[in-house]
Amino acid sequence: MKRDNSEKLYSEALKLMPAGVNSPVRAFRSVGGTPIFIREGMGSHFIDEDGNNFIDYCMSWGPLIFGHADRDVVETISKTALKGTSFGTPNRHEVELARMVIDAFPSIEKLRFVNSGTEATMSAIRLARGFTGRDKIIKFDGCYHGHADFLLVAAGSGLATFGTPDSAGVTKDNAKDTLIVPFNDIKKLEDTLLKEGMNTAALILEPVPCNYGLILPGEGYLAKVRELCTRYGIVLIFDEVINGFRLALGGAQEYYGIKADLTALGKIIGGGLPVGAYGGRKEIMDKVAPDGPVYQAGTLSGNPLAMAAGIATLKKLSDRSAYARMRKSAAFFREKLKSTLDTYSGKVLFQQLESIFTFSFTDLKSISSVDQIKSCDMKLYARFHFEMLSRGIYLAPSGYEVGFLSTVHSDEDLSKTADAVKESLKLIL
Repeated sequence: MKRDNSEKLYSEALKLMPAGVNSPVRAFRSVGGTPIFIREGMGSHFIDEDGNNFIDYCMSWGPLIFGHADRDVVETISKTALKGTSFGTPNRHEVELARMVIDAFPSIEKLRFVNSGTEATMSAIRLARGFTGRDKIIKFDGCYHGHADFLLVAAGSGLATFGTPDSAGVTKDNAKDTLIVPFNDIKKLEDTLLKEGMNTAALILEPVPCNYGLILPGEGYLAKVRELCTRYGIVLIFDEVINGFRLALGGAQEYYGIKADLTALGKIIGGGLPVGAYGGRKEIMDKVAPDGPVYQAGTLSGNPLAMAAGIATLKKLSDRSAYARMRKSAAFFREKLKSTLDTYSGKVLFQQLESIFTFSFTDLKSISSVDQIKSCDMKLYARFHFEMLSRGIYLAPSGYEVGFLSTVHSDEDLSKTADAVKESLKLIL
């Protein structure tokens, strides 16, 4: 595999940007080696600056549900761009996309577009505080909600702790109103709410955490969380930036039959362009300025290019056939991996939910908590990543991240990937 051009670009990038990248995981620090600089993508593949061709399972971290350079999406963006790229005014595209999102999510009666998932979660929490008049929020260990100060906190060792900063530059005062509880542990959530329930404005979680491995919610867990939030008058926020429009057209809320009070969205609703949104019950959303006292604004919010790309994407998802195709691909992939996974049972765990999957190096039979993820062998994952990369398979450059299937991953792609998994595991285990 040639690496000269990527290495040259990275050497230049190191002089210009922190770690040479614009998002930490891209630096390959978790897996070693030089980051790959991508030149172009088409379908399930992309090509780097040295001409190496990879089957991509990162898919821009999830939004490319129809693969790279989908013709319908690209043509829509191109036609829209010819009429202007940004106005800073209302435009027809944001009205159409808002209607499509609201039609897909029954819990969303009104929404507002922003430019990222971080903006969406940050704004939803501010809104919940403004709506309830309470200060504290609850988040779950293992759920990532962007890099807003009050969400960059780590769990303590007690039953539930006041958050302590997980990043330099985040003050203790900023994090002190954030309570952390373990995901999938209803007892600890109940105990926390007995003490702080009436002081808590919002409870935010990824219904299916996808930023600390893939953690599946236990049976009945999300329904119980919903019940507790209703009991204490807490605004339940589902962060569906990844889950939304991927697990189902109506996201995890449709998949598990749970309604949130507010929902944060991103990724797929921009068709690969920067976008986010938050929405929910009308009585809550009516508190957003200028209708209400909760301020939030953005020059590029509702950008016509992102809105048009989202419309093209959601139109292709609306008949739900894409989900059937990905479900079929997921089953095919599992079957192709089965004999290899049986051979290395007790050493590597493959977890999959619909089009989302992970490889974890552990003797566990399933993973349902952050502590279990922390016990996985990340050094082995780094070796696995290198071997897969050398065979033309691009997985997320971190064992804490998930992989994504798309509608354009072919049986040939999946078979080649399964063969690469077999060869790679044989070398490292």
